[in-house]
Amino acid sequence: MHLDEKIWLTLSFGMIMIFMFITGYQTFALEMGPPSNNELIDPQKVDETAPFDEPGIKQVGENEYEVVMTLQVFSFNPMDIEVPAGSTVHFILTSKDVVHGFEIAGTNVNAMVMPGHIQKITQKFDEPGKYLVLCNEYCGAGHQVMSTTITVK
Repeated sequence: MHLDEKIWLTLSFGMIMIFMFITGYQTFALEMGPPSNNELIDPQKVDETAPFDEPGIKQVGENEYEVVMTLQVFSFNPMDIEVPAGSTVHFILTSKDVVHGFEIAGTNVNAMVMPGHIQKITQKFDEPGKYLVLCNEYCGAGHQVMSTTITVK
């Protein structure tokens, strides 16, 4: 094997190892890995299954809230959410019918909500204002009207 080939093979292998180390560090040390929550629910019985039998917002700690939300036919339930600035909000989501998206504009929240699965997301809202929540997965003819707001005061 020629010296140039050995150099390129060594550099290539070294770069691959560095990239793998960086990815592993981000995933485990910085907790930047994809969510691995894998809770299941019967999509036909969402309204009868806790906590989705009582969707809404409740305070679970000092400046900490839990929002239980169902997504269905071009709507979010509950529609409007209001929290104080500096709040940490834990969203617990499921879909009753088809695949929906859950995107909070201006934040890093972007999730796919599938029927039969429970999606959990946590977001801290430091800045006051109105945050638009959109369905970003095509869910049918009325998809473009599927939105709501989160008001941070």
